[in-house]
Amino acid sequence: MRILIAEDDSSARRILAAILKSWGYDPVVTTDGAAAWAALQRPDAPRLVLLDWNMPRLDGLEVCRLLREQPTSDPPYVILLTGRGAKDDIVKGLEAGANDYLAKPYDSEELQARIKVGRRMVELQAGLMKARDALAYQAMHDSLTEVFSRRAILDRLAGELARAKRDNGSLSVGMCDIDHFKEINDRYGHQTGDEVLVAFTRRVQAGLREYDCLGRYGGEEFLIVAAGVKETNGEENLYERLRAAVAGSAIRAKAAELSLTVSIGVVLGAERGTVDETLAAADAALYRAKAEGRNRVCYVKSGQ
Repeated sequence: MRILIAEDDSSARRILAAILKSWGYDPVVTTDGAAAWAALQRPDAPRLVLLDWNMPRLDGLEVCRLLREQPTSDPPYVILLTGRGAKDDIVKGLEAGANDYLAKPYDSEELQARIKVGRRMVELQAGLMKARDALAYQAMHDSLTEVFSRRAILDRLAGELARAKRDNGSLSVGMCDIDHFKEINDRYGHQTGDEVLVAFTRRVQAGLREYDCLGRYGGEEFLIVAAGVKETNGEENLYERLRAAVAGSAIRAKAAELSLTVSIGVVLGAERGTVDETLAAADAALYRAKAEGRNRVCYVKSGQ
């Protein structure tokens, strides 16, 4: 584990670095508060800090206050080292934002014990952050296909509609439905159906641009939100390419090799409508694509 040392006294700095190395830590040494603050701004900054109180340029309390002002849910763990041992000084240091306080001259065993406490707190915080991120991902993504969930893709649609209206941009929305998907489930079972859904989303994602969004709207229906698509342009159109990619080669599932097609209803100029209006228009265009024989893209302009 890397530990930042901020100490202006050269002898104390060398001794502290040597002690930390002997305990198996990797010390990152700075000579004053400003250098410590600069080191803590880096993306790979140490998560545990031994901070001297009295330093030039920025003292330890100022560094603590700056750290606590940062908009982060994962601040470093700070142990303040100082020759000031009065109760008022301890209170002042902790109120400034230090997590712990150790008076000089410190006992090496006590220092080691306090560092171990800090390490446990840093590791606990990292575990909580990881769990939080995992829960956030699960809330935003469909558990089977790992594309955006219904709620997430609708939130993204609302955001992209607002952005397009604000920036006078263009936006299209495609409602996709896998043709005859119920027959796949009925003939081969739901496990094969799940394999088909996963393979379908991977094939569609491969044809999308970096800034396009794909989400599972429900069952075998998926929603695409794409900026900059204004006209149909035949086979050169994004949605025509996606349709052709799905139909172009069979999908290999464990039970069988299956040919697949998709029908897509597309709203062009979606930025002119609301979320509900856009979804209704896309659904109507999809219904038309199904009625006209499936494996095709049908377009409608928003407001028509």
